[in-house]
Formats: sequence, C-alpha cells, structure tokens
Amino acid sequence: MTEAVTGPAPGSDVHSPPADGAPRTGRGRRRVRYVVVALVFAGALSFLVSKVGGSLDYFDTVDQAVAHRASLGGQTLRLEGLVVPGTVQRTALGVDFVAAGTKHRVAVENTGNPPQLFQPDVPVVVVGHFSGDVFVSDQIIVDHSANYIEQHPNRVKAPNGSVR
Repeated sequence: MTEAVTGPAPGSDVHSPPADGAPRTGRGRRRVRYVVVALVFAGALSFLVSKVGGSLDYFDTVDQAVAHRASLGGQTLRLEGLVVPGTVQRTALGVDFVAAGTKHRVAVENTGNPPQLFQPDVPVVVVGHFSGDVFVSDQIIVDHSANYIEQHPNRVKAPNGSVR
C-alpha cells in the first residue's frame, strides 16, 4: 500500500527546508542556479580583467616616463619621443638611439629592424621597458600621418611641426 503525501508533516514549519537540506521547491533550485551563474560570471570577469590588465602597454612621453621611472620597474610600456639627430647607431641586433622629450632624454636599445620611416628628428613610439637608465625595446612605431599631429597637438613633433 502506498501512502499519499498531501503537505507538510504536522507541526513542521512551512517555510523551513526539509531535514535533508535539499531545496523544497523550484524557487530554491532557481536561486541556486542564479548563484552559480553569478559565481561563474564573476570568475570569468576576474580572469578577463587580470589578463587584459597584465598585457596592457602603458603609454608615456619621455618626460613622463623619466618622472616615474622608479615606479615602472620592468613594466612594459610605450615610450614616445623624438629621435635625436646624431645618436642613431646601427648594431648587429638592431638600432640604438636617444629619444627626447621636452626636458629629458632616454637612451633606447632596440632589437629588430626599424621601420623604413625611422630617421633622426622623427617622433617615434618604442615598446619595451627600462633596464636601469636604458629603455630596452623590441618595436619601433613611426608616427607618420598629419592626422596624428592634429589629434595630439601637445605631443612630440618634428622640428618643422610635421612628421616625415
């Protein structure tokens, strides 16, 4: 003979969960799903932020980078400066030169071939990090459009006000 279940046992609280701890209704299961989805979402967001935050290249002018070089450590950043005439030296690994801001200069050691438009008196952005007083780079980007100067009038420019 089977016994029919018609409701809570006499004397039990209607709002309390069953003794085995399992959710009593679909509402309880839905709540658990929401919590699991929220935890998965929070985990994915944390992972994404940590990966993106760790791979960002920070962008500084020579003057800005020199001002807070100690706090940069070995952090990768983009350094913007003007190639100082008479400082470009081809090496077996690439090119060394000095990048200038309005007040400071930084020696740059770059590995790899510089772009065709790389030359003295041209604004460049180098990607790398400080190693002591030298900026070690593996990429040189030459700013070569008039649009760049129009969009960033307070940034580094060639002596004639344009980029060659």
